[in-house]
Amino acid sequence: MTPRVRQEEKSEASVAAVLDAGLALFSTQGYRATTLREIAARAGLSVGNIYHHFPDKHAIYQRLIERYWERLLDPELPLNKLFARAEFPEDLEAMAAAISEVVGDNTAQILLIYVDIIEFQGEHIRAFYEGMAKRFAGAYGQRFTERKKAGEFGDADPMTAVMVATRWLFYFYTVEKCFGVPLHLGMTSKQATTEFIRLLRYGLLRDRPGDGGRPRSAEKRR
Repeated sequence: MTPRVRQEEKSEASVAAVLDAGLALFSTQGYRATTLREIAARAGLSVGNIYHHFPDKHAIYQRLIERYWERLLDPELPLNKLFARAEFPEDLEAMAAAISEVVGDNTAQILLIYVDIIEFQGEHIRAFYEGMAKRFAGAYGQRFTERKKAGEFGDADPMTAVMVATRWLFYFYTVEKCFGVPLHLGMTSKQATTEFIRLLRYGLLRDRPGDGGRPRSAEKRR
């Protein structure tokens, strides 16, 4: 191994240590309450060494957010492979399992999102969510159009449904795994996701809504 290769590996290890330390501290005590000195101490490096790789504390935080987005957008992520197959809503159980895995593997990164909302008013995460509808349209648009023409869907918009399902499942598992609040809906994780999936697939009202959103059965009873 050449000296140059050894130096590159040492540099990569230092960057990884800084990012790991920053993630642990930012996600538990916030951005402004975390100092470079604390990050250096946790990473086992000097503050000067950190400045060799990052211009300031904000650059560490920015890189952590970017790394999480890269992970979420990785085509090899099982959740993204599921999106690519565009088998919604038949794959809702598999979607729930995939999102549970993503949240479980990225609890600290998800907490960074809440730090960003509180301390930066969503400055670093806004672009990711602004592009969400476009990404779903790219994955599901053609397939949903084909199924609509085939008469497989009712009046509800399947694109809205798949985005609602994804966001609800992320929220549900975030409360469970990141906030540490199991049974927050008064039922087990399996029961809650089963009920949500049933609601999304089959709806709540027995009859289709009439004018003004009132069920037709209710109209008949008047």
